[in-house]
Amino acid sequence: MITAGLKFTQSGGIALIDGDRLEFNIEMQKLDNNSRYSNFDDLQLVPRILADHGYRVDDVDHWVVDGWDGARNGHIKVQTVAGAVDLTVAPYRETPAVPDPGRPAHRGELNIDGTVRPFTSFVHVASHLSVAYSTSPFAARQEPSMVLVWDGGCFPRLYCVDGQGRIEPGGEVFPLIGHTYSMASQHWGPYARRDKSRNVDDLSVAGKLMAYIAYGTANDAVKGILADRFDEHFEAPTERVRQYRAAIIGCGSNGEPSHGYVHAFLTDVAADVERLGVSDEDVLATVHEFLEELLMHRVTAKIRAWKGDAPWNLCFAGGCALNIKWNSALRGHPMIRAMWVPPFPDDSGSAIGTACAQLGVTGGLRAIDWHVRSGPRLQPTPQIPAGWSAAPCTPAELGRLLHSTGEPVVVLNGRAELGPRALGGRSILAAPVDAAMKDRLNDIKRREPFRPVAPICLEEHAPEIFSPGTPDPYMLFEHDVRPAWVDRIPAVLHLDGTARLQTVSPAQDPDLTAILRAYHEVSGVPVLCNTSANFNGSGFFPDVATAIGWDKVDLVWEEGTLYRRSA
Repeated sequence: MITAGLKFTQSGGIALIDGDRLEFNIEMQKLDNNSRYSNFDDLQLVPRILADHGYRVDDVDHWVVDGWDGARNGHIKVQTVAGAVDLTVAPYRETPAVPDPGRPAHRGELNIDGTVRPFTSFVHVASHLSVAYSTSPFAARQEPSMVLVWDGGCFPRLYCVDGQGRIEPGGEVFPLIGHTYSMASQHWGPYARRDKSRNVDDLSVAGKLMAYIAYGTANDAVKGILADRFDEHFEAPTERVRQYRAAIIGCGSNGEPSHGYVHAFLTDVAADVERLGVSDEDVLATVHEFLEELLMHRVTAKIRAWKGDAPWNLCFAGGCALNIKWNSALRGHPMIRAMWVPPFPDDSGSAIGTACAQLGVTGGLRAIDWHVRSGPRLQPTPQIPAGWSAAPCTPAELGRLLHSTGEPVVVLNGRAELGPRALGGRSILAAPVDAAMKDRLNDIKRREPFRPVAPICLEEHAPEIFSPGTPDPYMLFEHDVRPAWVDRIPAVLHLDGTARLQTVSPAQDPDLTAILRAYHEVSGVPVLCNTSANFNGSGFFPDVATAIGWDKVDLVWEEGTLYRRSA
């Protein structure tokens, strides 16, 4: 049975599952240096992408489309061979009219390659729920798990998936959309603006804010204001809250005017905070901590009231699961036995998730066979550009070169990573021993100076350098750098002493392991800097020619070949 999942809207793409094996997930943002969060709105690309991986359109047994913003249905525009069409899909989340996120909420037809084909569509939240559980170690062991979904346009919602993959919805955790976090930056700090958002218009600012708050310290008085205003706007037994709850159900920022209500809340907080004379950095740090504590308290309290006091497995997905500080706080709570965040918790994993939802229609959600390096293959660079030379170079030789030159190297190796994090397939690697390297990498990538550079570390050495130093291959949790290593790897140290660690083992990536081991042998340090190889605001580099044309580094390594600027 071959199932194709289609995500047409932001961070769109196509995923193909053959039986239980994920063959590929092609995100539009990973092709041709497209912009980050690109839509996949042209069905004419489908035959080409399938053919690139040895499949035909007629091979697909089930076409499945992700839902989108709206309470009754989502509506999107796609391009077909017959022209642009308006497509009706499933709504954003389950409702009384669509109570089961594990069942199709809409059926329709798609014109693919000149032939009209039936499709099913699941609510958008189901794509996050399904991909989180089906890629988890819990599904592989047929263990039950809680699944928390908090996307930008919805309230955090909790589900229970049993060992047979059956879904039990638990409802909302609290009535606040995930975009609230990034919207706070419109009121305080370097991204403050007069023209407040009406729907999401900057998906990149949440990650920047997570880095910026290291400048601040949470303030108890501000936290008290946030708590009081939160209750007043969203939960108190008043007519104001009743109207909010009648108008806003968390069905997507384009499906309801939720941003106006959130900005009203933040405006009232800002007026109260102004009287205290607290810095913007402290206010934003407090917003972060307030939301983190609210999330932890409400999720664990809901689990306890619903299922009892025993600890539970927890999967977390949706755009908010990219917040490494929240992930670490949840993972450390005694009510959480073990935690899983997929490397594609945002909409970049929704094509996979909607296909997983279809697989779960009969018999419940189940584990799929997948690998994080299932994105696009590298495009060939048939001619060495003028001013550059090429020579063979093994991974071990590259590791030694990183030490001897002290220069950053663009590393393009194999198929691209799934999700937003570069994990060694589309990376810039560099020695971490000089603090100036972080500034240099941020400069060439046109990033703010407070943005951190992530460390990659040999898995067996991580506990001695980082705390907790547990295996974290997808760069989705926060670790402290141990005091003895602070001065030895300053380029990967964030302003608050933390790091977004990626651990590496031979089973996960033998080439990256060989690079790290060779660097460790000559430097005594089993850590390298890792940041994504891409234009600012675009997806990963698709080929060597792009990396050379970027003109920011003198060394590019691709699958055993080193390209070096010869001038």
